[in-house]
Amino acid sequence: MEETLPFLNSRSILPHPLEMTSKKKAPDLQAHRVAQLVTSGPLAGKRILVTRAHNQADELSSLLRQFGAEVVEVPVIEIHPPDSYEALDAALNDIMQYDWLILTSVNGVEGLFARLEPLGLSVDSLQHLKIAAIGPATEERVQDHGLVVDIVPARYVAEEVVRALRKLVKGEKVLLVRAKVARDVIPEQLRHAGAQVDVAEAYQTTVPNDAKQRMQRVFEESPLPDAITFTSSSTVKNFLSVVVGTEIPAKLSTVKFASIGPVTSDTLGEHGLPVHIEADEYTMEGLAQALVQLFGK
Repeated sequence: MEETLPFLNSRSILPHPLEMTSKKKAPDLQAHRVAQLVTSGPLAGKRILVTRAHNQADELSSLLRQFGAEVVEVPVIEIHPPDSYEALDAALNDIMQYDWLILTSVNGVEGLFARLEPLGLSVDSLQHLKIAAIGPATEERVQDHGLVVDIVPARYVAEEVVRALRKLVKGEKVLLVRAKVARDVIPEQLRHAGAQVDVAEAYQTTVPNDAKQRMQRVFEESPLPDAITFTSSSTVKNFLSVVVGTEIPAKLSTVKFASIGPVTSDTLGEHGLPVHIEADEYTMEGLAQALVQLFGK
C-alpha cells in the first residue's frame, strides 16, 4: 500500500479489511522447502567433504545440499594447461587426417576447443570427425560447442570406450585428447584393435597450494565429516598427498569414503582405503544418490 492514500471527492477510499488480509505477501514456498530439506532431507545432519576442483564442485555440492547435507568444499585438485601444447597443436593443424576424436573429460573438451582460435581454426574444422565421449557430462560439453557425439558408452569408464569402438576403428586414425597423467587403456587396446592412435595432452592437474592447510582446519573442527567424496583417481592420490604428515589419517576411522565409480574405487583400494559406497551411475548425480543410499533416512 502506498504511503499517501488517493482521494476522490475528498473521501478516502480504503480497502476492506478482508481485502487487506488477502494482499499479504505470499509465503516463500521454495525457501520453506529448502528449510524442510535441511532439517528432514535424507542427508540432514550429515557433513560431506567435497574434494573436486573449485570451479567444478558446485554441481555435486548443490545436489548434496538439496538432500539436506552440510557441504564442506576443500579442493585437492586444480586444472592447469599442460606444460606444452605441442602435441595437441600438431594434431589440430593436421586434423583432417583423423577419423575419430575421443574425449575422456570435460576438462579435455575445454582444453581442446581453447586451442582452436590461437591456431586460426574453427569448430567447422572438426565437423568431419566421428566423436566418442566417455560420459554424458563430456557429451554435453561437446554439444555446447556445436558438435555431435557419435558414441557414449553405457558405463563411463575407459574400458567401455574401448568396447564400444573396438570393431569400428580398424585401419582408422584416432586422436585421443586427455590429461597429462592418465591410464593407457584406450590407446593401447585400440592400437591392438588395428587403429592408429595419437595421444595429445590438453590439461594437467596439480594440488592447490592451500589444500593441506584447509584440510587440517576441517579435521580440527567438530563434528568431523561423515563422508568424503572422490570423483577421480587424481582426487584420491591428491587427498593422500595432502594428509600425509598430519594427524588426519588417525581421524578417518569414522569417516565414510564415497567413490564415483570403479576406477576411483580401485585407486582407493590400491592405497589401502575402504570404499563404503560406489555410485551406480558414474556421474555427480549418481554419487549424490549413493550417499543418500548410504545415509538415507
